[in-house]
Amino acid sequence: MQYGARQLMLNLAVALTEALSNAILRGNQDDPSKHVHVTARVDRVRLIIDVLDEGQGFDLDICTLDPTTPDNVDREDGRGLFLMRKLMDRVERFDDERGNLVRLTLNRQ
Repeated sequence: MQYGARQLMLNLAVALTEALSNAILRGNQDDPSKHVHVTARVDRVRLIIDVLDEGQGFDLDICTLDPTTPDNVDREDGRGLFLMRKLMDRVERFDDERGNLVRLTLNRQ
């Protein structure tokens, strides 16, 4: 579908890894009885990946920390959402009847 190699091997891989990690560790609180569901849609314009966990959800803007600021540079957490937003064209969060959904969108270049 003519996505750039860097887009798929770096941007998408890192953003998806972060989204899955957040879903497992934060959304599902590392509970092995809970599930994470991933769906992907691709067309001529964009690739959309939904990551759904069984968590309560969160405020995307409040939870996105800038790890480059002096207050956050030494923190060991809080980089995932920042990375997702830098690497993807769009990151959204929705409440779903089954839980918390994070949507990653990568536009074809």
